[in-house]
Amino acid sequence: MEVDLIFKIAAVGILVAVLNILLSRSGREEQGLMVTLAGLLVVLIIIVQKISELFDLIKALFEF
Repeated sequence: MEVDLIFKIAAVGILVAVLNILLSRSGREEQGLMVTLAGLLVVLIIIVQKISELFDLIKALFEF
């Protein structure tokens, strides 16, 4: 597993957490929720891309 992938996901998590706290304290809970959902979507897209690369690698491994 690539360490860069873990750092990317952690960076998105930290950024989303900070933005969510800032928005919640300023009374904008709805925008905080949208930021959280957007962060989740970004992480899911990253993970789906890596899973797709894994399946391509497995497919190439078993081709003759």
